[in-house]
Amino acid sequence: MSAGNARNTSLCYLEQDGAYLMLHRVKKKNDLNQDKWIGPGGGFEAGESPEECALREVWEETGLTMTHYDYRGIVTFVSDRWPTEYMHLFWSDRFEGTIKECDEGVLEWLDKQELLRQHIWEGDRIFLRLLDEKVPFFSLKLVYQGETLTQAVLNGTPLAL
Repeated sequence: MSAGNARNTSLCYLEQDGAYLMLHRVKKKNDLNQDKWIGPGGGFEAGESPEECALREVWEETGLTMTHYDYRGIVTFVSDRWPTEYMHLFWSDRFEGTIKECDEGVLEWLDKQELLRQHIWEGDRIFLRLLDEKVPFFSLKLVYQGETLTQAVLNGTPLAL
């Protein structure tokens, strides 16, 4: 795929009491994240910054407004099935509002260790560890063949898989 087809998205992990607010993607048809657990997020709208996208998507999917957040990294997804995606990764520990029902899946607070036992993308395990270790801003490239992670590169250095 050419860079012109690349997609920009924001994804946010809201943390409270050692758990993340996760979205179990079980409601949308033809969802590339079908049956996986992911954080709230989605694609940029015209003219949006990564922060604006994260704030809007969290509000739309959860009903919560982030009152403090950190822009933690950029994850480049390369796939043999989908266009390249540049995912802007956020973390938040302060938010307000009431959680609402989401039309894309089921929202649930999952303990961080329990989350790692759920059906998630293999590469997500890498950036979840980086979030948990409070690694400063990072660039992570994840290459997939189908749903199999074939390469991971952190800040330009290949990782052992």
